[in-house]
Amino acid sequence: MGSGSMIVIGISVALIIILLFVGTPLKPLRFIGQAVVKLGIGVLLLFFFNVVGGYLGLHIPINLFTAVVSGFLGVFGVASLAAIHLFIL
Repeated sequence: MGSGSMIVIGISVALIIILLFVGTPLKPLRFIGQAVVKLGIGVLLLFFFNVVGGYLGLHIPINLFTAVVSGFLGVFGVASLAAIHLFIL
């Protein structure tokens, strides 16, 4: 990774931590903050699924669509993406 991407990741993590601890007074910012946190959780769920699923031959690509599905649906979203990968693709 280049230094530019590390800076972006560092700023994103810092903003997520600040939003988690402080919160936002404005409703639109709170909604955006919650969406960013859910997207981050979705990416982490996909990452851990890919680590474990690598032993079984399962891989779900990490992109915006899969991050949104897994972030907003949680474990059920990851399970549905895995089912789509197994049965349709």
